Amino acid sequence: MSSHHEEQDNTKVFKSKENQSAIERIFESGIWNSRFIVILAVVFGLVGAIILFAVASYDIASVAGYAYHGLFAHPHPENFHENIVASIIGAVDLYLIAVVMFIFAFGLYELFISHIDEAQGHGQILAISSLDQLKDKIAKVIVMVLVVNFFQRVLHTNFSTPLEMLYFAGSITALAVGLYFLSKVGH
Repeated sequence: MSSHHEEQDNTKVFKSKENQSAIERIFESGIWNSRFIVILAVVFGLVGAIILFAVASYDIASVAGYAYHGLFAHPHPENFHENIVASIIGAVDLYLIAVVMFIFAFGLYELFISHIDEAQGHGQILAISSLDQLKDKIAKVIVMVLVVNFFQRVLHTNFSTPLEMLYFAGSITALAVGLYFLSKVGH
């Protein structure tokens, strides 16, 4: 009789584990499928990148028109060369930010949704296999954005004392050292 009683207890335990397993499977499936919310960041990251590419391209076209008209105007507009260089650097800055958005969208898709079959065999520039690797790639481009932005601002800076020139030289040295060490990361 005790063996029959043990069979009934085991059956009850087994049935409750089946129910728990089904609930657990449903819950885990829901958690796993919730990763698809990342598609919003992917889509809007790509939209942001496209917008930035378009705006930067428009800025370059505007600079081309400004340069064309300025070349034939005598005398040239005040700060003609500086304005052209600053505008082009500003557009490069936008392009770099667009690249950050593109890498971000691509990386999130690769990490959370699926590997992109079309990307296989086209180099490793966008190959992302971990969140740390995505952060490293984005960080490197962001540092380049900051460097470009720094130089854009320097173009419009007036130095009035030798100490300001020394600070300027120090900041360029710090940027060079930082870029050197950044290039060593991951090698």
